[in-house]
Amino acid sequence: MRVLVLGAGLAGVASAWYLGQDGHEVVVVDRQPAPAMETSFANGGQISTSHAEPWANPAAPLKVLRWLGREDSPLLWRLRADAGQWAWGLRFLRECTPGRTRENIVAILRLALHSRALLKELRPALGLEYDQQQRGILHFYTDATEFAHAMPQAELMRQYGCERVVKTAAECLAIEPALKHATAPIIGGTYTADDESGDAHKFATLLARRASARGVVFRHGAAIDALQAEGGRISGLRLAGGEMLAADAYVVALGSWSPLLLKPLGIGVPVYPAKGYSATIPLTAGEVTNDLAPTVSLTDDGCKIVFSRLGDRLRVAGTAEFTGYDTTLNDVRCQALVRRTHTIFPRLSASNVEFWAGLRPATPSNVPLIGATRLSNLYLNTGHGTLGWTMACGTGKLLADIVAGREPDIDPAPYLAYRHG
Repeated sequence: MRVLVLGAGLAGVASAWYLGQDGHEVVVVDRQPAPAMETSFANGGQISTSHAEPWANPAAPLKVLRWLGREDSPLLWRLRADAGQWAWGLRFLRECTPGRTRENIVAILRLALHSRALLKELRPALGLEYDQQQRGILHFYTDATEFAHAMPQAELMRQYGCERVVKTAAECLAIEPALKHATAPIIGGTYTADDESGDAHKFATLLARRASARGVVFRHGAAIDALQAEGGRISGLRLAGGEMLAADAYVVALGSWSPLLLKPLGIGVPVYPAKGYSATIPLTAGEVTNDLAPTVSLTDDGCKIVFSRLGDRLRVAGTAEFTGYDTTLNDVRCQALVRRTHTIFPRLSASNVEFWAGLRPATPSNVPLIGATRLSNLYLNTGHGTLGWTMACGTGKLLADIVAGREPDIDPAPYLAYRHG
């Protein structure tokens, strides 16, 4: 059948790929001139099954209160006269109980592990090269309380198939020698050897190219105006210039903009934009060869920052700012990334830094919404939060399985969109 995929970010491109593999006539519509130009453009670069603990956990409410008004805080909640923000915040608080946190970790982890396995199959089959590193992810800690909190989470993840292993400080330095220069002493960490890193934008661009070669059509520069519904189903998609597009099925993979398109249809989804920041630091030849920059992808859990080597660049990314749809750069938050980089890697020059901010589509639970809605031919693939790159292949394949009406490789129940739509 003919399927329109709305959005050409990681979720949209992966959905288009797997739908195309099923033999559907697939058209991807996106307002940008190329794939992955918004949320997927300059993210942290991690394929991180080990990052399955959601923001909503028992420790989060007190942290959020402590960080209120602090411009450089890891998570900044800007209070706004925004009913959507307040409703999302109340749902977030409900997800912070120990029981809900555990359920969400398991749901996130199962989808992330499935996605990582699919990526490992897809990469050699399609010859994809995107500055990938298959050297694992090391979560390191400079705070004893944060390290103590990580140990039971690592144990829970090991129970469900993620080999996140606790490491001593000495073992952390052996895994990533560049940490030996840190001015904040590393007290320990956890290491997941099968996790990966790579340039998400390059990956999405290459996968879109492969999909196009196999018949998927990409309509770039096509701003979406509205979906039109009739008789319990979508009857067409109207573009900003008035052009109408029709299909048998429609997939909304618009990230943080998904709720705006769905609201006129009476479909409310608990997705709110969480602005994340990144700094891309070019590395000199000396920094590359003298253990001054990391080669293993790193997560600084205490500061909610990740470090990923992308060829001759270091990508530093993280933090979350809940401030609506504002994508302007806040210099204080940008400089906080650079300042932490200098603390952990003091011998890096960190000059000519390129800053970026993008809106990550967050659900209160961090569990994405995948599948059918109450409109019979409308599907969602959105709400991935910080794990869009980690979950891209898994959610694309799960969405294609649901559209095809076949039994998915993993239980779809935790992600089913119809609970909301």
